[in-house]
Amino acid sequence: MLTKKENIPQNSTALFEFILLGLSDEPNVQSILFSIFLVIYIIILAGNLLIILLTLLDPALHTPMYFFLRNLSFLEICYTSVNVPKMLENLMSGNKSISFLGCAVQTYFTFFLGGSECFLLATMAYDRYVAICKPLHYHVLMNSKVCLGLAVASWLSGFFMSFGHTSMVFTLSFCGSNEINHFFCDIPPLLKLACGDTSGTEIAVFAVAMIFVTFPFVLILMSYAGIIATILGISSAEGRRKAFSTCSSHLIVVILFFGSASIIYLKPNSTYSPNTDKYLSLFYTVFSPILNPIIYSLRNKEVKSAFKRIWEGKAFG
Repeated sequence: MLTKKENIPQNSTALFEFILLGLSDEPNVQSILFSIFLVIYIIILAGNLLIILLTLLDPALHTPMYFFLRNLSFLEICYTSVNVPKMLENLMSGNKSISFLGCAVQTYFTFFLGGSECFLLATMAYDRYVAICKPLHYHVLMNSKVCLGLAVASWLSGFFMSFGHTSMVFTLSFCGSNEINHFFCDIPPLLKLACGDTSGTEIAVFAVAMIFVTFPFVLILMSYAGIIATILGISSAEGRRKAFSTCSSHLIVVILFFGSASIIYLKPNSTYSPNTDKYLSLFYTVFSPILNPIIYSLRNKEVKSAFKRIWEGKAFG
């Protein structure tokens, strides 16, 4: 039931908290899920923090590519920390409530960081395009000021996009059930709880999501079209392999992140399935952040070499 003040009309926004139904209601299953996601969260923090430290401490990694990777790792730590700690608390305590304000804040930062990641991945694709297609001009086109500007623009794009999204949803009136069939405050299940006709808000939210997912994805496709064309023009097989290896890790991350996000946010509202969507959302909220440091570490010789140098105390030698 809704938490209401006395003498508040039924059609007003009288909601003070939501209930996050989470992934399971079974106590035994919740205990198992708590253990699994606690380990995953620790690995996410440790793995991405390691990437940040490696790219900061080793001068050999003071390049635009690793500057953006450091931003991505920091973003992943923040992104995961918006939702996973609350999910762990709910699994451990059994108290699945979240305040109206807490839900709004969680929604804002989820889309702020998710939107920023979309544009940051597009920026990383452009960096690889310049490195492979215009190698002689790379250090001019991707100087420190340009890199900083692109990173700041990526973060600001998510900031403004999320402000619009969150404002549109949380200015609606909510009535009926306050149960969100999800493990965090996501927009599609929230819209299902709103009173009255929400079709206009749904269209506006979809349009903004379309712009902020499709536009960076198109930029990524354009970058990789140029990269593939350049790689195919390299005469030696070894040269083609080396060129592709510099962007293969990024391509895997893009497929994981944009693939799962697009299925959830860019499909018709008539096909909305809460159970399917909340499990799919695990890919970009939990699994992508844990895979990023693994992908960039195991598939990247420079990162592995930097770790070895720092481990042996040779990073500053």
